[in-house]
This record gives sequence, structure tokens and C-alpha cells, in this order.
Amino acid sequence: MLKITSERTSDSARLTLEGSLSGPWVTELERVWQQVKQAGTFAPVVELTAITFIAEDGRALLASMWREGAVLIANGCCTRHIVEEITGAGGGQVAPSVRCETT
Repeated sequence: MLKITSERTSDSARLTLEGSLSGPWVTELERVWQQVKQAGTFAPVVELTAITFIAEDGRALLASMWREGAVLIANGCCTRHIVEEITGAGGGQVAPSVRCETT
């Protein structure tokens, strides 16, 4: 199961994801993402700090979202590793559109 919380203003958007990004939930996230893109939001934020699992199709969608301008926020070694692979920010460096936060 995946919970998607979408917060939008006239010029910004934040998608907070909680749970497992797999199966039908990847399609649902893609639907929400298309709405955000159609709204013309610049550099929407995708918060992955409460993600527990990312399937391969979820990873592919996140990569597509990142290429289209999303800022990915990762926390935890597994999610952060996936985001670093998507953005090419391996070796301990973090790409400008990735924030790795610790709590």
C-alpha cells in the first residue's frame, strides 16, 4: 500500500510518499505526477522518507520524474542509495536535486 499526500500552491508542489511503491501504486503515483506536471509546477518535491519498498517499476518512475525536474528527498540507506543511483550521485556525493535528510 502507498499513501500519497499532495500539497500544492500556485507555484510549488510536494508529494509525500508513505509505504510501498510497487504494483498498482506505481500507476497511481504516475497519475498524480501527471497532474502536478500539467499544473506547471517548477521543481516539485517528492519526499521518500517514509517509503519502505521501491519495486523496479517504481524506481523507473522515480527516474523519469527526476529527469522531468522533480527534487527527490531520501532518508535511510536503501532509499538514499536508490536515489543516488537514479541521479548518478554515487560515491557519497549528492546531486543538486537530491536531499538526503537524517532524523
